[in-house]
Amino acid sequence: MTQGRMETGTSGARADRSPVRTAATVVGAVFVLIGILGFIPGATTSYDQLGFAGHMSGALLLGLFQVSVLHNIVHLLYGVAGLAMSRQARTATAYLIGGGAIYLVLWLYGLVIDKQSGANFVPLNSADDWLHFGLGVGMIALGYLLGRRARTVATQR
Repeated sequence: MTQGRMETGTSGARADRSPVRTAATVVGAVFVLIGILGFIPGATTSYDQLGFAGHMSGALLLGLFQVSVLHNIVHLLYGVAGLAMSRQARTATAYLIGGGAIYLVLWLYGLVIDKQSGANFVPLNSADDWLHFGLGVGMIALGYLLGRRARTVATQR
């Protein structure tokens, strides 16, 4: 094993184990975990009020973040996408930056909609909004900084 790289399989092919890939893997795994926790009573308070979608879902992940079945499924899919895209530095970077941008759009959406209207179909509460802001900024920063590093290392080879 050389620094930043790891042997894979029996073919002798090497796979880049860059920090951007690791970051995308961790982010994806956390989203899968959050998606699963959203379906577990106890991790999700008021579980009996978990709706499929919409602002009427009264379930709160970790007692703080409003969730629904749709919200949990989105977390699961987002996580699976991150795990799949973490296989290459280029796609891992795209996942982090693109996913972060989506979260910033979702943050803005959550700020402007009426939380008691049909527009709040995911659903979102204020805690979700600010978590989405943090995720957006954090994912973009990881993708930009670590992706740039992966491009620099690849160019030096």
